[in-house]
Amino acid sequence: MSGFATGSLQLTRDLNRAAVLRLIASSGPIARSAIARRLGLSPATVTSLTRELSEQGLLRVAERAPSRGGRPALLLEIVGAAATAFGVKVAPDRLVGVRINLDADVLERFEEPFDTAAPDAPGRIATTLARWLEASKERAPLLGVGLGVPGIANRDGVVNAPMLGWKRLDLAGLVSKEIGLPVLVDNDVNTLAIAERLYGRGRDADDFVTVTLGPGIGLGIVAGGDIHRGYGGGAGEFGHVNVVEDGAACRCGLRGCLETVAADRALVARARRERVIANRSGIERLRQVAETDDRAKAIFADAGAVLGRAVAGIVNVLSPQLVLVSGEGVQAWTYLGEAFEEALRRHVFPPLAGVGVEVDPWDDAKWAVGAAALVLRSTFTAPLDQNPPESSIRARFPRQAEALA
Repeated sequence: MSGFATGSLQLTRDLNRAAVLRLIASSGPIARSAIARRLGLSPATVTSLTRELSEQGLLRVAERAPSRGGRPALLLEIVGAAATAFGVKVAPDRLVGVRINLDADVLERFEEPFDTAAPDAPGRIATTLARWLEASKERAPLLGVGLGVPGIANRDGVVNAPMLGWKRLDLAGLVSKEIGLPVLVDNDVNTLAIAERLYGRGRDADDFVTVTLGPGIGLGIVAGGDIHRGYGGGAGEFGHVNVVEDGAACRCGLRGCLETVAADRALVARARRERVIANRSGIERLRQVAETDDRAKAIFADAGAVLGRAVAGIVNVLSPQLVLVSGEGVQAWTYLGEAFEEALRRHVFPPLAGVGVEVDPWDDAKWAVGAAALVLRSTFTAPLDQNPPESSIRARFPRQAEALA
């Protein structure tokens, strides 16, 4: 058999193995017959793959399905304790870290204030993480670390983040050198979308988007069942779509970006100009005032309308099954939501008007779980290329190195 044919067969097997593992992780406990039916694979293929995954310590028999007269079926499930991953959300003013297992159970949580604008901030992220790892009480195998940052990260972990003042920063290399573990870095909204795809409301949706509101406005795109990063990792810079011609200056260097109208800083600036809140007050105060002040309600409603129109454009281009709305900004959804929904429905192409919108309660830990899921995704996704960090993560399974190398 030619090398090409051998490689093609191995690729097919890798894809099938990843699909089986991902299905069991999201839908288990599940019988082999159901796996074969849902994935369109032969029973023999499923038996071979699940036996291999069981030998690697990733699967186990959970319980027997009720018998209907014949031999009861064995149900398979992920061994959550087989491995763990650490995830960190890097925000402008804080770091939030979690350690999770393969079932996405949060085993430990860490958090502390942090100034990402400080000159030594990247190095301090590494030392802070090293300290957290040393303090960790969990002793299950650690595959690696995922970092979610508000910016663009290429596949090598080099970051450009205007919100943090970082340009061409090799964050993955810096942190990995300090802690001695594989490190994956991605846009924080992408990591959140990955978590939704693996463990959340996106488990049954191959095509959905996650829109985040807060200090910035982000977009995570899941297309065909996997995250879409675009060339160089730049997909999802939704906050820098132009919505006002010659509008206010944005910190990215452009003018009239969506963030200059609907991000927290823009809402606060308008509220101060209109004397709805004092000059030293922030977004928390604006939310409080909105409970009784129609002017504050109008500020949120105007932002909601702009957001709804912008999201309608995303729906018209991508035709997602679902729109998930998340981030700190959803704490004001009471004042944003009605205008958002009205504008969205008014501007969506009529055949796509049935798209669902779900709002996710804000929780920093979920973003950190998303960063950890970036690591676990290396286990649940076939190795289609030789990305060294992801290959290093797969190799950290003691019995998995040969099968997933």
